[in-house]
Amino acid sequence: MSSSCPPQSPAVAKTEILLDGESPLVAATFAYWDNILGPRVRHIWAPKNEQMLLSDGEITFLANHTLNGEILRSAKSGAIDVKFFVLAEKGVIIVSLIFDGNMNGDRSTYALSVILPQSELSFYLPLHRVCVDRLTHIIRKGRIWMYKVMNRQGSVLKIIGQSIISFLTTEITPVMELFSSMKAYGVVEEVQIKETVLNDDDIGDSCREDFLHKAISSHLQTCGCSVVIGSNPDKVNKMVRTLCLFLTPAERQCSRLANANGSFRYDPGLFVQGLLKDATGSFVLPFRQIMYAPYPTTHIDVDVNTVKQMAPCHEHIYNQQHYMTSELIVLQKIASEDDMIPDTVIHMDESFTPNLYVCICYLVPNYFLSYFTNRNIFQDVMHRDTLVKSFLDQIFQLKSGLSLRSIFLAQFLLVLYRKAQTVIKYIEDETQKGKKPFKSLRNLKTDLDLTVEGDLSIIMALAEKLKPGLHSFIFGKSFYTSVQERDVLMSL
Repeated sequence: MSSSCPPQSPAVAKTEILLDGESPLVAATFAYWDNILGPRVRHIWAPKNEQMLLSDGEITFLANHTLNGEILRSAKSGAIDVKFFVLAEKGVIIVSLIFDGNMNGDRSTYALSVILPQSELSFYLPLHRVCVDRLTHIIRKGRIWMYKVMNRQGSVLKIIGQSIISFLTTEITPVMELFSSMKAYGVVEEVQIKETVLNDDDIGDSCREDFLHKAISSHLQTCGCSVVIGSNPDKVNKMVRTLCLFLTPAERQCSRLANANGSFRYDPGLFVQGLLKDATGSFVLPFRQIMYAPYPTTHIDVDVNTVKQMAPCHEHIYNQQHYMTSELIVLQKIASEDDMIPDTVIHMDESFTPNLYVCICYLVPNYFLSYFTNRNIFQDVMHRDTLVKSFLDQIFQLKSGLSLRSIFLAQFLLVLYRKAQTVIKYIEDETQKGKKPFKSLRNLKTDLDLTVEGDLSIIMALAEKLKPGLHSFIFGKSFYTSVQERDVLMSL
């Protein structure tokens, strides 16, 4: 994957990352504040290209720029600041995450940054949240490694774990691979309906009616996040484009088609992504990465026509925070990275039917993440809806090959977003914009004609994207209470 090369002049160590295809990233850098010399670059990661857009000296200069003025930083302990620089005179943009950390017993300010050409600004902006989320989690784990690398035990200074640079290399390489794959296989901003299932003459031409209905419904119920898996790249990509019709243009640019020449790994943060099975007809989903996704995910297998979905948004967020916290606690307690076993995976094959149970009883010896033992993270689509069913029945009555279906789709999406905005206003009025608890979900369902559970799930998922936290505000209290009751019963 990567090979180290000798430090360049000025003496900054550099690792070249071998990528498949073009990379939109110029480099990633790790810099720190030296109390005597000021901002210094500790390491550079760059794609292994024949043509370098910037010299190592220029990259070092730009990386130093990210820490200028941070000597007076007064952020709270543990805070991570996101800085976005556009340096027109250099023709680059820099996304930098500033944080405090301890290394070799000294506390200092650090910056983990990625550098892109300014010409890639429109490509990068839809992926900004994905990038920041990935780098943020790298920093959370990196802080622990920085503290653990040199730890004084009695009078002996003992090296524990891997070096921070080695750790960062293993984490930054997948980020570079993600950007490279998005550059080559990212979904375009405007998806043509003629490239999707909705262009078929009849609803059953490409796939079964109940499968298409369930796939679109679950896709909307999980905030537009889906993984499409199959053996045929054309079939997978057709479903990917179909689901992308129900996303905004920016969300489509944060989606990825399947690669016919080889399968990608699952990447958290993308809205829709197509993935191919291997020669044995199976695919591996890493449990850890699934839990990192900002929204719950729908799993769609186009080979066997199955649709599974994760728990609702408020449960997913609770599980995610619980898992991430447990992971960091485990990482802090282990003696070295050798104690960590490879990421727990979810195996899926042609006979995939059922409940995907995940058991990660022992991520590391003697440390048990009990909450996730035998936890079923993918379930059947429980709630049927009338919104998507009515839409599909009507759109296939329109003549294919004309723009009429596109207009009908746009009208359907407009109705959904209007309903979501109405739900938000209804809740704001009932709670005085969050000052009072929300009392009656039954009244909301009756007043807004959302008595069908599937319809409510779709509209609440859209409302969650418009007003983050709304899902937990409405459903969270009862869920947390049930979790607490379960924990009490299990402790008896």
